[in-house]
Amino acid sequence: MSTVVASLNAALHRAFATDERLVLLGEDVLDPYGGAFRVTRGLSTAFPERVLTTPISEAGIVGVATGMALRGLRPVVEIMFGDFVTLIADQLINHAAKFRWMYGGDLPGRAGWHVPLIVRTPMGGRRGYGPTHSQSLEKLFLGVPGLQVFAPTHFDDPGLLLEHLLLRSEVPTLFIENKLQYLLPLLNAADQPDFTLNAWPALANSFPLAYHLSLRDAPPPRLTLTAYGYMAELARQAMLHLAYQHEIFTDLLIFTRLSPFELQPLLAALRQTGRLLALEEGTLTLGWGAEIVARAAESLGPRLEAASRLAGRDLPVPASGPLEAATLPAVDDIVQTVKKMV
Repeated sequence: MSTVVASLNAALHRAFATDERLVLLGEDVLDPYGGAFRVTRGLSTAFPERVLTTPISEAGIVGVATGMALRGLRPVVEIMFGDFVTLIADQLINHAAKFRWMYGGDLPGRAGWHVPLIVRTPMGGRRGYGPTHSQSLEKLFLGVPGLQVFAPTHFDDPGLLLEHLLLRSEVPTLFIENKLQYLLPLLNAADQPDFTLNAWPALANSFPLAYHLSLRDAPPPRLTLTAYGYMAELARQAMLHLAYQHEIFTDLLIFTRLSPFELQPLLAALRQTGRLLALEEGTLTLGWGAEIVARAAESLGPRLEAASRLAGRDLPVPASGPLEAATLPAVDDIVQTVKKMV
């Protein structure tokens, strides 16, 4: 059974074999290391001229890659740990994301400039890496005009999504890979005897923006959970516990694209349940969950009976295992929150 890391690695190999414009830049991406989490393993052996190991300068890496994209290449950057995206914020937000508008890309009859840049990076904690290697900082980039943010999951084949973006996307993209997802086996409808999995309408005729997970042969759900990345797996586990131990039935909306945000999948689910719990591993204050709850409240008004958020505590992530576990949301936290809400 394939895992997330194997799927992403295979996708990179397929994409590089398909399009000679693809170039990979990053730290320690050459074999035999193949990146901090082995996602690029074998790529430098197969395509030695197009896999470039770089100095430790994240801003420089993304700046060079943006220039490559403007000159017709299709660069993919690996940032070793997601905590280091703070160093590339200027290059992504003030440069790559803006060039399409600055050079007339949205004017009628003007081709403008495309920036087909993909930045991949692992996010998340639960591995004891400490305060500077365990954060989930993607919320810093949500809502940036011209920049899209994706968070693949094991509920589908994340490699297919990555391959699609590598070969077809013309928009700067931040691609978030949660560390604990790497070794998870890929799930599909046939692997889910307890669940029904449906995809929201496809992105560019190829990939869904979200997935709807519901319990098979169960009463109507009383509450909708929504999550992305590894939190979606914890939500799935909580759904089973709630159903079998407490007879509380929920459904789960899993977002693949975090920004720009697509509201319709959320509203479709909430019209059935009227209750919402948004889940994320990043810190609670001013996060993705806050935006989800605000959008739902604005759109549904009094039809939204209850809404809440569950996220990491507003603290640095500790290196100590017990303290890290106390800082980040777990399955039991989801269960207890849902019980209070219903």
